[in-house]
Amino acid sequence: MSSDTSETVAPDYRDTVFLPETSFPMRAGLPQREPEWLARWERIGVYDRLRETAAGRAPFVLHDGPPYANGHLHIGHALNKVLKDMVVRSQQMMGRDARYVPGWDCHGLPIEWKIEEQYRAKGLNKDDVDIVDFRQECRRFAEGWIDVQREEFKRLGVTGAWDRPYLTMDYHAEAVIAGEFMKFVMNGSLYQGSKPVMWSPVEKTALAEAEVEYHDHTSHQVWVRFAILNAAEFNVVEVDGLRSHSIATTLDGATVVIWTTTPWTIPQNRAVAFNPAIEYGLYEVQEVNENSSIKAGERVILAAKLADGVLKSGRVEKYVLVAPVPAGVLQSLVLAHPFRSIEAGAGEWDYDVPMLPGDHVTDDAGTGFVHTAPSHGDDDYQMGVKFGLPMTYNVEADGSYRTDLPLFGGQHIILPDGKEGPANVSVIKQLAYSGALFAKGKLKHSYPHSWRSKAPVIYRNTPQWFVAIDKPLDDGMTTYGETIRKRALNSINQLVTWTPATGRNRLHSMIEARPDWVLSRQRAWGVPLTCFVKKGAKPTDPDFLLRNAEVNARIFAAFEAESADVWFVQGFKERVLDGIVDPSDYLKVEDVLDVWF
Repeated sequence: MSSDTSETVAPDYRDTVFLPETSFPMRAGLPQREPEWLARWERIGVYDRLRETAAGRAPFVLHDGPPYANGHLHIGHALNKVLKDMVVRSQQMMGRDARYVPGWDCHGLPIEWKIEEQYRAKGLNKDDVDIVDFRQECRRFAEGWIDVQREEFKRLGVTGAWDRPYLTMDYHAEAVIAGEFMKFVMNGSLYQGSKPVMWSPVEKTALAEAEVEYHDHTSHQVWVRFAILNAAEFNVVEVDGLRSHSIATTLDGATVVIWTTTPWTIPQNRAVAFNPAIEYGLYEVQEVNENSSIKAGERVILAAKLADGVLKSGRVEKYVLVAPVPAGVLQSLVLAHPFRSIEAGAGEWDYDVPMLPGDHVTDDAGTGFVHTAPSHGDDDYQMGVKFGLPMTYNVEADGSYRTDLPLFGGQHIILPDGKEGPANVSVIKQLAYSGALFAKGKLKHSYPHSWRSKAPVIYRNTPQWFVAIDKPLDDGMTTYGETIRKRALNSINQLVTWTPATGRNRLHSMIEARPDWVLSRQRAWGVPLTCFVKKGAKPTDPDFLLRNAEVNARIFAAFEAESADVWFVQGFKERVLDGIVDPSDYLKVEDVLDVWF
């Protein structure tokens, strides 16, 4: 090796192991710095500057489904708004003019409920307060929470036109909502009907499906005997091989047994439904448990698949199938209401109860027979329409029986505090007294509750305003169909691009199967049903509803200038009808619109 070879010098790494010098602070200090960034964005008007730089680009608009203005944000709001903000920002970065339009849902029961809670805390009664004053309190409440939520959304970093949101309680918005409603008035699709709807006795109003949530609830369940009035008129063939001949006495003394978890609806019974596709039999009880209310020798008609479970519920130890009962016989039977000729009944239930065929009846649970009260269930109502069953009006808005109903007058199904009233137990006691109670028990199951009060709801027959979604409309707007349903379905299929595509299926199936739209609510804080009805006219009369374009224009202009509150101001009816029709000939509708309208 040469002596003059240079020695290898080891590299000096000291200057490479330290982080480079930077103006960034060592700590992020986000709690202090984030408000500073947000303030700067607002000071420089970052959202409007983005609009300026994106002028001329293809537009992308996210018109937000509004939150409700009645409380602080929760984690659901945060997730919703952050995801939407990511979509808008990504669309802006991909070269579009991406706009986010925030808004608030301001009307409806949640705010009204909050004001009522304040009243109750002060010992005040809402019904004693002028409705315009009450509505203005609701408006102020919403305004306060809009300001709070706006700042909370900004704190999440969501960028949008926060200085110009849309509000459903803006005067213009209320005028537009009323204007759309009056289109239904004019095209003949609006009608007043009587139909069972989801009803909150606590809040005293009808509820939309979206306002109902399901919770576990323990209900009374009863099995109830319906005596057969014309049993001797029919023959059935016994299964005993030694006596396989028709005899007329087989149904004598027999009863048809129904099962229900709403004993309070029994006073409203008008029919018993069966399914001709189900096998039924006549069963005779042979031995019973000592605690059973059933007697040996009793005969009952039940669905064959369910007979064993029903009889065990009644503590029957041994039974035998006497004979199958064909559908033709069932349809010809005439039953007695369980309270027929009951003491102190004043003849209220002394009518015949028909047996009617219905596809909604199954043998999955119950007895194979369905107690039918047309005023308290949708299937029941449809049966009533099909077979001309009378409606009953026994249940008041507060969930109590009408005061003049024999035996049960004034008793509550649901108390004002949302707890169970005495009605169910009273009905069960009267069933036992009359000899109609076959068995009873308790059942824990999923049951509808009001999403606001958390109290159970009931189906109740009430006069409501509906839009007929299958009525052909002669309004010159038939491009996508002649009815509201067809137009909605064609719009879903032809005018909307769905992401993901499964979203289309859910909405399409909902619209395809939905009944007529219930528009009315018996509340105060909302856009009113801006229509007038003729005094003395029936809902089926052609002149029942006032249809006048000039009247509608006056209403629209008044709402635009003074808000929908003006509808409830004394003298408004005369103000909009004078010079067109005689105001004394008409009544102003006081209900408000479903907030989903």
